[in-house]
Amino acid sequence: MKFQGVLFFPVTPFSADGSLDEERLARHIESGVAAGAGGVFVACGTGEFHALTPEEIERATRVAVETTAGRVPVLAAAGGPAPVARDQAGRVARAGADGVLLLPPYLVTAPQPGLVRYVEEVTAATDLPVVFYQRGTARLTGTTAAEIAALPRVVGLKDGIGDIERMHRIVRAVRAVPGTEDFQFFNGLPTAEMTAPAYQGIGVGLYSSAVFAFAPEIALAFHRALAGEDDTRVTTLLDEFYGPLVELRDEVPGYAVSLIKAGVTLRGLDVGGVRAPLVDPTPEHVARLAKLIDHGLEVARA
Repeated sequence: MKFQGVLFFPVTPFSADGSLDEERLARHIESGVAAGAGGVFVACGTGEFHALTPEEIERATRVAVETTAGRVPVLAAAGGPAPVARDQAGRVARAGADGVLLLPPYLVTAPQPGLVRYVEEVTAATDLPVVFYQRGTARLTGTTAAEIAALPRVVGLKDGIGDIERMHRIVRAVRAVPGTEDFQFFNGLPTAEMTAPAYQGIGVGLYSSAVFAFAPEIALAFHRALAGEDDTRVTTLLDEFYGPLVELRDEVPGYAVSLIKAGVTLRGLDVGGVRAPLVDPTPEHVARLAKLIDHGLEVARA
């Protein structure tokens, strides 16, 4: 399973009664794939994994698999307590996913051998390829990352911490292990475009784009500029769109998800609000987001 291009992390639409809206999820995913997504990561961080039931994760995965129809790889999330993560991994496999994004253990700071054990136990419950998500309390050393990368079925590591030195050590440690030539690294920070140039410098070219969910035109323009080493265009997009978006995002915890859902709705597909404990953006913040999107589209077209 090899990824390229912009990775799409769809939001999870909810109906007026708060239930999973499968029809709108299918429309959302179809529009992203049609726009040029390199892969679909459903029911993950942007998709409110933390607020979904195991049954909803399975249903959302099935919708993604049926909608993409093999055009791009589909991964879905598992995580939390080891028994729950094993169950989730089994569910997304039954739903037809191509792989699993494994999130960290639940609310526990574990020693490095414990993190390896966690990955071992979850990967033993599925035949699917697994990408491990380093974030929160799951902080790997280079040695541990190399050990995890050597496990059967582990094919990638996504970083959501943002410690460039740590990640550089991890990349070097994993690459020193024979047979890891195809192992893939991902920048998984919120609004990853802001740090994409730095990650690219340490050999991490793939990144998740939340912006792609509501403004694929902007996300693709940035990706093309970065790949083409068009530093002027990269800087313009960072200064005039991504930077202001991050400033707005940082005003309220959880806006890394809430603003994305609001953006999708602003672009014409009403995906509902977020589930607790997140909150929806205020009208003032939605208005600021609308202006940002309009300006970002102008910059992308220029």
